[in-house]
Amino acid sequence: MSDQKITTFFMFNGKAEEAIRFYTSLFEQSEIKHVFHQQDGTVMHAAFTLKGQTFMAIDNSNKDEHPFTPAISLFVDCEDTEEINRVFERLTEGGAVLMPLAPLPPMSERFGWVQDKYGVSWQLSVRKKV
Repeated sequence: MSDQKITTFFMFNGKAEEAIRFYTSLFEQSEIKHVFHQQDGTVMHAAFTLKGQTFMAIDNSNKDEHPFTPAISLFVDCEDTEEINRVFERLTEGGAVLMPLAPLPPMSERFGWVQDKYGVSWQLSVRKKV
């Protein structure tokens, strides 16, 4: 693991491994570090990286529903228009567009906000060239 001091930790409702595999397929410099399962096959603990940033995840073992909210989202600096278009399209499959892709002066050449099929919110941006 990196020298990162604070790590985002997701609790999914039975879809942790599926979500992790999906997320790591979206970005370069992404990988699954480990996935430990409980006897019933749900995720007890997982660690993965997206664009070099470490995240952790579990499946909710008590089966209570704890949905994600757009009040907290992952902000991704995309390399270019090609990357933002590709990632935005994939994240919207089965999800919801919160803000369509468009310029967002003065900070972004292109910006969009989406809630994916797992309920996680993503803000995607291509920074304005100075």
